[in-house]
Amino acid sequence: MPLALLALAIGAFGIGTTEFVIMGLLPEVAGDFGVSIPTAGFLVTGYALGVMFGAPLMTVLGTKVSRKRMLMLLMGLFIVGNLISAVAPTFSVMLIGRVVASLAHGAFFGIGSVVAADLVAPDKKAGAIAMMFTGLTVANVVGVPLGTLIGQSAGWRVTFTVVAALGVLGLAGIAKLVPDMPKQEGVRLRHELAAFKNVQVLLAMAMTVLGFGGVFAAITYIAPMMTHVAGYADGSVTWLLVLFGLGMVGGNLVGGRFADRALMPMLYVSLGSLAVVLALFTVTAHNKIAAAVTITLIGALGFATVPPLQKRVLDQAHGAPTLASAVNIGAFNLGNALSAWLGGVVIAAGMGYTAPNWVGAVLAAAALLLAVLSAALERRADPVAPTDPAVAGSEQKQPVKQRAAVHN
Repeated sequence: MPLALLALAIGAFGIGTTEFVIMGLLPEVAGDFGVSIPTAGFLVTGYALGVMFGAPLMTVLGTKVSRKRMLMLLMGLFIVGNLISAVAPTFSVMLIGRVVASLAHGAFFGIGSVVAADLVAPDKKAGAIAMMFTGLTVANVVGVPLGTLIGQSAGWRVTFTVVAALGVLGLAGIAKLVPDMPKQEGVRLRHELAAFKNVQVLLAMAMTVLGFGGVFAAITYIAPMMTHVAGYADGSVTWLLVLFGLGMVGGNLVGGRFADRALMPMLYVSLGSLAVVLALFTVTAHNKIAAAVTITLIGALGFATVPPLQKRVLDQAHGAPTLASAVNIGAFNLGNALSAWLGGVVIAAGMGYTAPNWVGAVLAAAALLLAVLSAALERRADPVAPTDPAVAGSEQKQPVKQRAAVHN
């Protein structure tokens, strides 16, 4: 894998840290600003919505510059947003800082996915995308626990200052290691927008919303669920999030590896298993050991869907994939915001802290149904296309005239 992927992973590490660390610091932030925990939760929802709307906005604004320069500009925006959060005198200003930082998120991963895929051979694209997203997953193993620990001991403002410093490191890495890849000639905004006329692109994005939304329905409320239901101490939540992060790292790498071999089967297995595990979490959440194992599995199965979904969008929007790639990152966060809200609704309705797990299971099952529908539509559009990767590979080895005869 090219060394440039390391620079992208460093930027992803910083972004992943700032996205998830707020969950462990909500009580401290709420206490300092004198707001309730549900109100402080707007820092999560606001960030997710900022990613959703910022992804297409920043990508469109960046169509006039090279991808490398745009990645550097996005990291600069990320740094500014975290510094605003670090020095915010009021809750409203901190929310503004979160939104500013979130504007860089979607476009960074969207453009970064395209850059990562362009750096490697066609049969390694999903693996390269997974390598970049490894920074995001490792953030949950290292960045989020350390950020939470720093916030609880030295103050949450110090945490966001450190995150801003990570942004500086990521900016330097991109400037040094990522090659200057000029924007594709002849591709205009209308070409990028045309990708959204492809039903397969829209289905992949819907799978993204529902599939990863299922993960966030449970994980957003992991702290009260584990302390009030499983019986863990408050300080144990940090290490449970480490287990979730370890699962994310493993699932991301496995998803990237197998997506290059059999993309749709990988989605069937990961989404189906995720729905089952989330449903089981309503039971296993009552036992400390079972809950810890389930949290790890949720992280693994949830992130096993990320490389294949991102690659599917790139494949279906080939020729002009940048905007579609960025919007799909926004779709992840639309799912986060939707599921966090739905999870809060069922808790507020008196259904208990484990109720969001049922929400997540339903969302993941819906994503699986969309995956089956997407594959069925693809087969109907090209009924002679082989579905077995081995068959596909053998057909590619046939002479051109012979392949033409098969398809005719």
